[in-house]
Amino acid sequence: MVGTDPEVVESDLVGGLLACPSCQGVLGPWAHGRWRALRRRGGKEDSVRPRRSICRGCRKTHVLLGNDGLVRRRDEVAVIGEAIEAKVAGDGHRRIAARLGVPDWMVRRWLRRFAERAAAIREHFTRWAHALDVSLGPLGPGRGAFADAVEAIGAAARAAVLRLGPGPAWPWVSSASGGVLLCNTKCPLPPVP
Repeated sequence: MVGTDPEVVESDLVGGLLACPSCQGVLGPWAHGRWRALRRRGGKEDSVRPRRSICRGCRKTHVLLGNDGLVRRRDEVAVIGEAIEAKVAGDGHRRIAARLGVPDWMVRRWLRRFAERAAAIREHFTRWAHALDVSLGPLGPGRGAFADAVEAIGAAARAAVLRLGPGPAWPWVSSASGGVLLCNTKCPLPPVP
């Protein structure tokens, strides 16, 4: 997961500043991925063509996805995140879908996938929260697995703002999860540094 500014991504890639997620070797340029549609709030779509890279060490290739999305999801992470937060606030999937301008079946899928992975997500972001803020106390169980996972994400995002400076929460969540926040269970969350 990289930023969304193509010029910065290209500069970092050419400058050898990006590390291979497989072996931590240096990534170099390697063509582009296929064009993709990224649906923003209200149904507006942007066409994006992510950069591809190749590791100079292990020779594996990687598609560099912007942190405004998630792996195998067409919608912007901020929209998906808003749906997750609305669920914790007590809204149903139909009300959430109407407010966000997306089909209700899609919101239901997001919420189900998040619920299936809630325990792993909670554990992952609790680690992030404590890695970024060593003075943070324990995050105890609360209103259920779904709400506890959202609470852990919130604690980690707050710690990230305090440590790294202000920025939007959900793109940071996308980066910290390696883009696999809502991926199937065969996509493990990356290790916390």
